[in-house]
Amino acid sequence: MKTILTGIQPSGKLHIGNYLGTLVNWKKYIEEYNCYFFIADWHSLTEDYDPKEKKSQIIDLATSILALGLDPDKCVFFQQSDLSEHTELCWYFNCVTPVSFLERMTQFKDKSAKQEKNINMGLFNYPVLQAADILIYDADLVPVGIDQVQHIELSREIARLFNNRFGQTFKSPEPKLTDIPKVMSLTHPDKKMSKSDSEKSCIFLSDESGVIMDKIKKATADEAGLENLYRLGEIFIPDFNKANYKEQNAKLKTELAKGIADHFADFRAKRKEWLAKPDEIQKILEKGAKKARAIAGEKMIEVRKKVGLV
Repeated sequence: MKTILTGIQPSGKLHIGNYLGTLVNWKKYIEEYNCYFFIADWHSLTEDYDPKEKKSQIIDLATSILALGLDPDKCVFFQQSDLSEHTELCWYFNCVTPVSFLERMTQFKDKSAKQEKNINMGLFNYPVLQAADILIYDADLVPVGIDQVQHIELSREIARLFNNRFGQTFKSPEPKLTDIPKVMSLTHPDKKMSKSDSEKSCIFLSDESGVIMDKIKKATADEAGLENLYRLGEIFIPDFNKANYKEQNAKLKTELAKGIADHFADFRAKRKEWLAKPDEIQKILEKGAKKARAIAGEKMIEVRKKVGLV
């Protein structure tokens, strides 16, 4: 069985773009692959954040993932920062990765433009830590959208550089391209839905039905806005047919809001149950870290020998 690995950053409440882009596939992967799912909290530190909120964001994300039905006994589900092996391996990779490789990364350029006052080394070195996340578990596949393929190609190149210098150690992972629907802002449909924008611009998985209805009713309904609503309708309205809503925006919005609310009704109920069990959530993450460490620790013993430290 092939190994698949993917992570998600704890940076605020989950919205439907996060769900459709990443989390909707996790339960499917469990049936087909040996799965490693992690909360990428180290990666989230590269952006502006409030340290007082970070721990609660981690637990909130774990809560939501479990409420979506992820079975932690059928996968390895853990918090990235519980595995110091990742950052140790990242350092060894830093020592074989040319700076020019990182200077080519388009995501660094894009993110730097968005946070000009905080262009930090963590942001620059993000893809090397990502390579460590992937290669330490000998992942065969990494689910990504087209904008992340360059990072997987870098992981493959780092594996090649390390193997050439120190001997065969790491597998070369393949990107698993996912068909990610374009979920745009409800208020500015020319931009992707983002939790950093106004709350009216995105639908959070935890939003109650009345809140969802209010947001959808106020959603922009120009040409771009309607196309965004139609795309969501194809996902959340049963037997959706675009022709049935021509010049019937009110009907479209009402049925879309109901469809989204119904889709996440079970999630909202289970999330409330999990919120009452924070200690159990912490134990699940600790158990997952223990399982991950058993694999990562073995790999790092091999790596330390290869680089000459042992």
